[in-house]
This record gives sequence, structure tokens and C-alpha cells, in this order.
Amino acid sequence: MTDTNVFENKTAAFYTLGCKLNFAETSTVGKELSALGVRKVRPGENADFCIINTCSVTEPADKKCRQMIRKINKLNPSAYVIVTGCYAQLKPEEVAGIDGVDLVLGSQQKSDIARYIQDVVNKKERSAENIITSPMKDIRTFVPSCSADDRTRHFLKVQDGCDYFCTYCTIPLARGGSRNGTIADIVKQAENVAKEGGKEIVLTGINIGDFGKSTGDKFIDLIRELDFIDGISRFRISSIEPNLITDEIISFVAGSKHFMPHFHIPLQSGSNAVLKLMHRKYDNVLFRERTEQIKKFMPDAFIGVDVIAGTRGETEEFFNEGKIFIESIPFTQLHVFSYSERPNTQALKITPVVPHKIKHERSKQLLDLSEKRLQDFYESHIGQTGKVLFEHAKKGKFMYGFTENYIKTEITYQKELCNTIRAVRMTGWNENKTALTAEITD
Repeated sequence: MTDTNVFENKTAAFYTLGCKLNFAETSTVGKELSALGVRKVRPGENADFCIINTCSVTEPADKKCRQMIRKINKLNPSAYVIVTGCYAQLKPEEVAGIDGVDLVLGSQQKSDIARYIQDVVNKKERSAENIITSPMKDIRTFVPSCSADDRTRHFLKVQDGCDYFCTYCTIPLARGGSRNGTIADIVKQAENVAKEGGKEIVLTGINIGDFGKSTGDKFIDLIRELDFIDGISRFRISSIEPNLITDEIISFVAGSKHFMPHFHIPLQSGSNAVLKLMHRKYDNVLFRERTEQIKKFMPDAFIGVDVIAGTRGETEEFFNEGKIFIESIPFTQLHVFSYSERPNTQALKITPVVPHKIKHERSKQLLDLSEKRLQDFYESHIGQTGKVLFEHAKKGKFMYGFTENYIKTEITYQKELCNTIRAVRMTGWNENKTALTAEITD
């Protein structure tokens, strides 16, 4: 039982690193503590509790987590510092060894954070030995989560964990096996977003196309039900594996009024030899077929593609082969990552190792290719019309929003446009070529 006296009139600061799923989960933790009487810390205040939700997808991500923990402890020297998330799950002793950390919680414990905080506060002595994690096989809980960013989108968690065990990846070790919520519960959360005035929801998870492992459903069943919700104008599907993008899903999105023509698909390498080393569940033939099928049904669809440069075993020949393949497919933008060594992964057994300098050079080649393709996509839409959901402006005289197919547009700030969808004509590039200028047409 939770002792609310521990939390009443206390303040908390929340920090999140990594993916949108982490942001959704942090939001859920915040709501849980708020219900117990904890107020979000105001600017200039020192927090009583600092909750840090970490990422561990790369070594630089680990480093960023360590830096943030130290900085937060320095800014809030008397606060209880609670660290959770993937870094805490994978390297709990390392996290606990950082000065100022009071509690380290694994992925399974994140859902019951208030109880663990209460236990630490009630102890006579503060200690960095408060490490509570579970083995990967015991990470089974699915916690519904939804968050709003500081613009207009809501991120709705529909799935967690992964059963794929790609050789370069630690996510199954940090998140556990694939699991999901019920369609009914997820629909209810989306309906609540609509009641709060939300217009756009991004479906998030670790491997969302694998939705249904816990409930016997399929991802197509979920998106069909979500499409019936009144009040949500837009749904976007976050990263989905190419082998899980079925013809049925593509056809459904093409005919839907609410699911946007916007796909984010991890390729990781265009070389079949490298894909085999990675233990990916497809080859480049299937990937080409999936992207061409999307473009057949939705010619203006935005297709973002993840690629890893310099993974172990990626010879110069394999890289060049992969790059040629990537150039030949109808992608819109590449999300390029330099390969990062992760402990306890099968990739560490693979040779040759690509030197850092060469990884950097390969990343740059792919980024240059991406920039050219994205600019071509934007320029092909100059003079065309689209519907834009305008975001709340942070500062300055301009505001921004995205079309259905994820083209960023810029317009002079008008308060009444915030969180509204308006028809626009795209007129040209803005000053720094980061968005297309637009004029309202309706």
C-alpha cells in the first residue's frame, strides 16, 4: 500500500532520454505521482524527487545518460535521484555507482515506481545500493502509456519488447519479450486524447508490427478499430519492420481518412550479406517490394528508412552494394546511425571491425544521399496543396506544421491556427531550407 504522506506537497522533476516510447512512459509515471500529491517542479525550484528515464541504444546514449545524472544531482543536491529505463536495466551497478543516485529500477519495476520510492524514503539511510531489476525473462508487464509533446502530437504506446534478437541490438535484454495491451484499452486511451483536444496520435512501441503476441490479435485489427474514433484527425505509424508491413496494412492506410501516408521502416543495410549477419528477418528483395508497394498505392507517401553504417562485417564491397541498393529504392529520408558496440550482443563475434573513421565516412555518404532525396521530395511539392496541422509556436515570428505526408511547412505566427488543420498551398523554401513556406487556402 502506498503511503501518500511520503508524496504530499513534494515536487518532482522528470527527465527522459531516447525514444518516444520512453517519453510516453515518463508521462505515465508523472501522472501516477501527481495522483499521490506530487507537483511538477517549477523553474528555479529544487525538486524533492528527480526521475530519470534512460536509453541505452548506443554507447553515446549511455554516456549522455551518465552526464545527465551527474548534472541533475548537481542542480538538485538534496533530491532523491531515481534512475530507470534501458540503461538502468542493462547496467544497474554502473548507474548505482554514479554519485547522487538513490534508486535504480529496471524495466519491470518502472510500472510500480511510487512504491519503490516510498521504500527508499522510509529508510533511515540513503544508499546507492538500492538496485531493483528483474531478469529479461521476467519482464512481462505491459503498462499503458500516452504522452503529449510540446507541440500537438500524442504518443500512444501500443506494444513493448521484442522477440527478434538482432545481433547488434540489446533491446530484448532491456525491454523483455514482445507484449501488448488490449485493443479495447488502447482505443479508450485514444478516445481520451480526443476528449482532451488532441488531433494527432503516433502509435509507438518497440516492434509495433508484432502487436498481438499477448492477446492473439493482429496490428491490422488495432488500426482498423482506431480508425473509427471520432475526434482524432490523424494517426501515424512509427517504426514498423518491413516483414510485418502486409499488403493488407498498406491497402488499409491508402484508403483510410485518418492514417497518414507516412511510413518509417528499418532497413539497417542494403546488403543481403550484412542483413544475414545482423539476423534480420528479410532481404533487400522484400524491402524493395514493400516500399514500391507503398508508392504504388500512395505515390506521395513519405518513407523514412533506418540504416546502420559500419556494422561489424560490413566490408567496403558490402557497403557499396548496400548503398547502390538504397539509391534504387523510393525512400524519402534516411535516418543514419553509426554502428555502436553493445555488450552481450552476438555482433561482437563478427569480423572484420570497421574503423571509426571509415564508419564516419560511410555515415556521411548516406546522410548526403538522404539530404538530396529529401530536398527533391520537398521541391516536388512546391505549388501543390496539402492539409497542415499547425503546432504551438515556441518562439519567433513563425509557426510550423506538417502535411499529411510529413512535409514541414512554415507560416507567419497566428495564434488562432494552433492545433488546427488547414488547407495550404506550398510556395517555396523558407530562408534556411528547413521547411516549405505556405499560404492558407481555405
